[in-house]
Amino acid sequence: MKKLVALLLTLAMVLSLCSFAAAEDYTDVTIRIYSNSNSTERATWLVNAAREAGFTISMDDNAVISGDVAAIQAANENKDGDIIFGLNETRWTQLINGEYENLVIADWTPSWVEEVGGYKFDGKAYGLVVQNILMLYRTDALGTNGAELHFEHWTDIVNCGYTWYRQGKVGGTTNSNINNSMLFPYADPTSPAGGISVEGWKTLWAYCAGGIFTGDSYGFDPLNRGEVQVSTFYSSSLYGKIDAAAEASANPIIGVLEPENWAVVKIDDGTFYIAEYIGVVDRPGRTERETEAVYAFAEWFGSAEVQAVWAEEFDSFPCNSVAVAEVYGEDIPDIYALKNLGHNIVEGSGMTYNEYVLAHSTEWTNIMTNLGFYWKDNSAAPAEPDWDNLDWATLTQAQ
Repeated sequence: MKKLVALLLTLAMVLSLCSFAAAEDYTDVTIRIYSNSNSTERATWLVNAAREAGFTISMDDNAVISGDVAAIQAANENKDGDIIFGLNETRWTQLINGEYENLVIADWTPSWVEEVGGYKFDGKAYGLVVQNILMLYRTDALGTNGAELHFEHWTDIVNCGYTWYRQGKVGGTTNSNINNSMLFPYADPTSPAGGISVEGWKTLWAYCAGGIFTGDSYGFDPLNRGEVQVSTFYSSSLYGKIDAAAEASANPIIGVLEPENWAVVKIDDGTFYIAEYIGVVDRPGRTERETEAVYAFAEWFGSAEVQAVWAEEFDSFPCNSVAVAEVYGEDIPDIYALKNLGHNIVEGSGMTYNEYVLAHSTEWTNIMTNLGFYWKDNSAAPAEPDWDNLDWATLTQAQ
């Protein structure tokens, strides 16, 4: 059934592209795109689909640019960008607030603005996909042997009695979202340690020290190979990874929408969601024709028709409600029906946790970088900090 839906969506997209191309052909203009949603598969697909629709785009894959910070830095330094898409609310807030000297987000309201609901920075940037962070575990003999995992907080993993995978670096959108989930129960507006209690940083250190890093980019592969029993992964691409799981393991994860030997850990706090957006860079020197092409591409790419096919192709969940209806109907996957941790109110702050993360994320990155979190080689792990004698005023600043 899923393959039939994919075929129908692809056909619908081809018809849509043909219709768009008949209205205007902009292949004479090269549109420069910066994004962290740029796996080789995504970048190649978008270049080809855009060409069919009447656009010529230039977009680096993640062999050149990897992660949201790198994407923004490259766009800021190169000064040649027309479109930015991907990132998350934190990065988009920084962009729209003018925190990057060479990046100005242009005014823009697409025709499909009402279809993305609250996923918008009104007049500037608009939602493409929603994704969250999942904690997964094997339920077979390589996992819990049928035992169910149910945590109150994400950091309960450090006392779960099973082996777990942890990331090997501080930066990156996915890694940041894992950290955001881990730190939530320790939010303390009175703490000089970036608004997180010292106990929270101790617990995150225990997560690093007790976890296994295998060199994989993210946690699905070691779980699939049976090297760990519990792991983390992002919702986008999960089902596609499971579809191809047998290609990389003798004991693969089995069962896509109906899991056979895996499950999502039930966590009372919820899961940290992010939305990725698209916006137009107000680049000086563009001709009227070039500017017209850039806005036309943004309009096309964010449309329900294209986002429905993008979602089906890359296992993502659209912000566009019309695209959601096309792809999923009323059968919303369970992984997108989890409680949104970011909507919780942080006691004593008057902020949602999403707002709290935005206010403190730079401090958290600096703390983890300065203290040496997420070392790659456990045999060369740094000494645990002397938690009672740290200068948090310094640690919250960049090196």
